[in-house]
Amino acid sequence: MTQTQAHTEQNKTPYGMIVILFIGAFVAILNETLLNVALPSIMDEFQVKPTAVQWLSTGYMLINGILIPASAFFIQRFTNRSLFLTAMSLFTVGTILASLSPTFGVLLAARMIQAAGSAVMMPLLMNVMLTAFPIAKRGTAMGIFGLVMIVAPAIGPTLSGWIVEHYNWRVLFDIVIPVAVLSLLIGIFKLKNITPQREIKLDVFSIILSSIGFGGLLYGFSSAGDMGWNDPVVYGTIIIGTIALIVLVIRQLKMDDPMLQFRIFKYPMFALSSAISIVLSIAMFSAMILLPIYIQTIRGFSPMEAGILMLPGALVMGVMSPITGRLFDKYGAKTLGIIGLTITIVTTFYFSRLDMTVSYTSMMILFAIRSFGMSMVMMPIMTNGLNQLPMKENPHGTALNNTLQQVSGAIGSALLITVMNNRTESRAEELTQSAMANMDPATLGSEQAMAEMQTQIMNEAMLNGINFSFFVSTLIAVVALVLAFFIKRVGTDGQIIKKEKKMDPSKAVVSAE
Repeated sequence: MTQTQAHTEQNKTPYGMIVILFIGAFVAILNETLLNVALPSIMDEFQVKPTAVQWLSTGYMLINGILIPASAFFIQRFTNRSLFLTAMSLFTVGTILASLSPTFGVLLAARMIQAAGSAVMMPLLMNVMLTAFPIAKRGTAMGIFGLVMIVAPAIGPTLSGWIVEHYNWRVLFDIVIPVAVLSLLIGIFKLKNITPQREIKLDVFSIILSSIGFGGLLYGFSSAGDMGWNDPVVYGTIIIGTIALIVLVIRQLKMDDPMLQFRIFKYPMFALSSAISIVLSIAMFSAMILLPIYIQTIRGFSPMEAGILMLPGALVMGVMSPITGRLFDKYGAKTLGIIGLTITIVTTFYFSRLDMTVSYTSMMILFAIRSFGMSMVMMPIMTNGLNQLPMKENPHGTALNNTLQQVSGAIGSALLITVMNNRTESRAEELTQSAMANMDPATLGSEQAMAEMQTQIMNEAMLNGINFSFFVSTLIAVVALVLAFFIKRVGTDGQIIKKEKKMDPSKAVVSAE
């Protein structure tokens, strides 16, 4: 080991270095969702089909799924400075190339280069935070880190919707380039090394298994919503991915120096926090996916209006994230998790009762309250689990956490879209049969009346499907709440504390001031 952990015992925390990493990670993660709204414009310019243009998002996600598991090796083998500069250079080159891309193929290649840079940023930043801050102060630090993890993807669609509505889609990359270049230049002159390194060798077969396993699962579940579960590509990639993942786990458990240390799941709070994060990630995607469908398809609002509706929720999460971190340091994750999950469950249930008359403002407020609840859950529970790990296992903990969130997000998307589609189809059949049985014979001869009836039936059926999906999401969140009651606080020595300090729920925000 060429570095030591003595830095964490010093009073001087490297805030300047963390700000550099923070900015780099923010623009990298922001870029993951920034392009989604612009896909139709890109289709028009390059004359490509939806199946092709979707690879700009799917491919980005797959590269993340392949490289994030390997980040544990990179973080242990190389210095945080060299990793950041390499990742940020790749991201910057990819962004410039994307802005100038003359063909769709060049744009797709540019996105892959971007993804290769951004994939390492989140695990690297999280690992630096765990190294730089002692356990007693990690809540506040990880709360600030939550700004990157939660807010950046949330504001992406709103920002891109406004830009695409007023400017060319290339501006999405143009606005990122100066920030990326500035972050890279500051990093070259100011960034120092604080993370420990070890002389370890990369097991190539493990990388291959990881790429096939996590990549296959991500692609399969992400494609299920569009292709359907019966498509050979969908179930084929999921099966292959699952087999590769099983082989990967067995191989890692037999290795003395594994690429991914799955033995860290023997730590109960880390295992529990991972389980809650997986369940919550699946439930979280309900509003992110279903609400825009309801807003745009059923109610007729524009993509920009759908993005604006979700913006206050993103801002609430941004404001609450540091506050929640301070509350975590004082009270622990259990109380915060129970309060936050209760709010999330209640608001998600209210979303399962949408109709054609609920106001835009009401939905905005309800989504903001839901975001408030979720802001009290994700980072505290994740941090509590990481606190139980020995320092040397932090790279593995951050890599596994980020990978599981990617996979569970894809599973959540596929699950909820499938539930919505199946419910919509069955409800449409019921409504059509009922309408035909009670229809005036004169109406049957009118094409306009039949078309209007069919549109009304489909809207009502889709609304029913969306509501049912929100209800399923509510039940999933209940599972996370039940698990939250088993959380135990981890002390500054990494040991479980038997008795926690209680918090008055009515003072949840005030006590952070």
